[in-house]
Amino acid sequence: MNAPFVDLFDPESFVAGVPHDYFAWLRAHDPVHRQPDAGGGYWAVTRYDDVVAVERDPVTFSSGRQSALLMDLTPDELHFMSQQLIHMDAPQHTKLRSLVNRGFTPRMIRLLELHVRELAHEIVDHVAPKGECDFVAEIAAELPLQVIAELMGVPTEDRWRLLDWSNRTIGLEDPEYGSLVDAKVATVEMFIYAHELAEEKRAHPVDDIISALVTAEVDGERLTDIEFNMFFFLLVVAGNETTRNLVSGGMLTLFDHPDQLARLRADRSLLPVAIEELLRWVSPVIQFRRTATRDALIGETRVAEGDKVAIYYSSANRDEAAFEDAGRFDITRAPNNHVAFGLGPHFCLGASLARLEARAMFEEILARMPDIEPAGPVERLRSNLINGVKHLPVRFTPTSASGEETT
Repeated sequence: MNAPFVDLFDPESFVAGVPHDYFAWLRAHDPVHRQPDAGGGYWAVTRYDDVVAVERDPVTFSSGRQSALLMDLTPDELHFMSQQLIHMDAPQHTKLRSLVNRGFTPRMIRLLELHVRELAHEIVDHVAPKGECDFVAEIAAELPLQVIAELMGVPTEDRWRLLDWSNRTIGLEDPEYGSLVDAKVATVEMFIYAHELAEEKRAHPVDDIISALVTAEVDGERLTDIEFNMFFFLLVVAGNETTRNLVSGGMLTLFDHPDQLARLRADRSLLPVAIEELLRWVSPVIQFRRTATRDALIGETRVAEGDKVAIYYSSANRDEAAFEDAGRFDITRAPNNHVAFGLGPHFCLGASLARLEARAMFEEILARMPDIEPAGPVERLRSNLINGVKHLPVRFTPTSASGEETT
């Protein structure tokens, strides 16, 4: 049996959505697939067990040797990116991650819960009287932006600058957001802002992540300017991308499965379990790259030292061998050992926060927009990295902030 070839390296292949049919074929017939790219090609790892094995062996499969990005970097670009947490290996990764981890402990998330719910309520208050909106811009993007801005001590009025920088850097292959040149300009703008913010926090430290970072020490040394800037970059992007695309992709998924949406509307106590199924189904991060540090086996396929390896979370989360009836969206699925947040030392720092934000946002939507429905064409991000929805027009019965219908 032959499957039509899908170029997994080409971001255009993901504009219509993740090519799940092709991934299913690869899992069955070519689970560690040799994928051509602009360089020497790479191994596309598609089965759940193989993705887990790679994630849990960071000594053999390095994030730092050639970065976690699928594109090949120049030596200067690699030196620059290697100072960001996501592109590091132990021991540097372990030391620096411990700094940011303090702001995302379960205790810190519990302390945030009431405020996150208040912000979600205010977001829906703002759009409820309109009767229609772009779900991504006016609902899904707002909560993670407001939360990460507060955690970092960024003024609320600057939150849209964070979104703009995130879109231009992550969406560099999407013509709506710019280009590689525009992404570099956005990075410079972000670093200038980060430097100014750091200077302010050094002079007037408060209880936020940025103040903690500019005063923190690792092995008796303070973070360098570039290390701080790269932390800022990571927090801006990771702090809004995952949740925004989980909520927007999750809403689209529920529209596509009206029976499951009806069950959730009837019983909102199902929401925590439903969020896990939305994470599995949407998989906001499509893949990350690793580089083999020695000859090794992935499944039955031998890879050589220096080979590029891409682990496809989107495929692993639909693996028939790992999930019963994997191609069925089921908001009551349990257990649900998805890998949407990764595994091992690079497990997403903000996973608990993303879950809280998604739960708070959907609780408000289900309670106050019970008849929400799509109102126009969906536009997806052109990216082989992020499973993103750029625009999702919706309509609903207009209500006042008190919840009464308006005319």
